[in-house]
Amino acid sequence: MRNQRLRNILRAGSLVFGISAIFLIVAPGIFLDLLKLERSSALSWSMRMIGITLFALAGNMWNNAAQRQDSRVVSVAKIMCVSAAALGILTLMIPAQLSWFTYLYSAIGFGFSAAYLVALLKK
Repeated sequence: MRNQRLRNILRAGSLVFGISAIFLIVAPGIFLDLLKLERSSALSWSMRMIGITLFALAGNMWNNAAQRQDSRVVSVAKIMCVSAAALGILTLMIPAQLSWFTYLYSAIGFGFSAAYLVALLKK
């Protein structure tokens, strides 16, 4: 039961990261505006690079959710628990004015971290 929850959280996170990745690749300027960061060609390029990385992470999360060995799923979930919390913290440390989008993006990271933690702690 616990491992099925972890698989479902991994799949949901994969979808969220996949959508974010496409958004970052296709419309980095809008993402920068939502984060209240200055638009520049360098930052747009960086957002696209992050988008490609997120796309790869989303694919790996989806594939890891299908692992047969429960121990591997648990290991990936532990990594994602810490990573999601770090994403939430880092988002709040943005060198720009905090906006509704910043808070939302941070809350998504904290939400996934909490979901992983609760599932990991349940037996």
